[in-house]
Amino acid sequence: MTLSLPPQEFRAYLERLLENHIPDQLQHGSLINCLDIDRSLERVENSFSQIKRKYYALNDHVYFNHLNADHMASFLWFLSNEVWRSRGDEVLPTKLSYLNRILHNIDLFYFVPMPDIFLLVHPVGSVIGRGSFGDYLVVYQNCTIGSSHGSYPILGEATLLYAGTKVLGSTRLGDNVVVGADSLLINVNVPSNTLVVGQHPNHRFQPLTVSVRRRCFGAVN
Repeated sequence: MTLSLPPQEFRAYLERLLENHIPDQLQHGSLINCLDIDRSLERVENSFSQIKRKYYALNDHVYFNHLNADHMASFLWFLSNEVWRSRGDEVLPTKLSYLNRILHNIDLFYFVPMPDIFLLVHPVGSVIGRGSFGDYLVVYQNCTIGSSHGSYPILGEATLLYAGTKVLGSTRLGDNVVVGADSLLINVNVPSNTLVVGQHPNHRFQPLTVSVRRRCFGAVN
């Protein structure tokens, strides 16, 4: 994978971001280690290698650019999650999640079980909470995924959430589902290969004739 900054410079850049935005006098730099970053970048590469879109490749190589907000928003989740699951640390992951909110206005905590492959498209104002997520998830701006009365959504593989959508409660989405802009889904089942639009409880379902994977990730199947 091609990086916009060499790994050591990127690590120093992350340390400065934490020191500048969360100046609580704790030693951020001693907490972020090269292994955390290397493992997180490996996960980023695995995810980005599936995204056949502008800005995600450079000279036929997977590309990570620290100045691309979508790239960084994804990386900060990978890093916070990696530190949490590999070391059991919660302080640094909390700070990294907070930094993601400060920089990109996305609420995506380290313990949210994001899939291995996902795409954030300028996700300003999005709140991605607990749930179950299949690979090839696409989230646009101002989306909300969260609980209702203790129940959480289950999203199948290749789910596309357009701007302003809200998926709450025991909602179940099949594979290859598109949720139209400003739709509100609460405790509803949506079958695979469906476009769903509208506000709860007045939803409209249409057969989906396009592949989310092909449209957003460039996949053949």
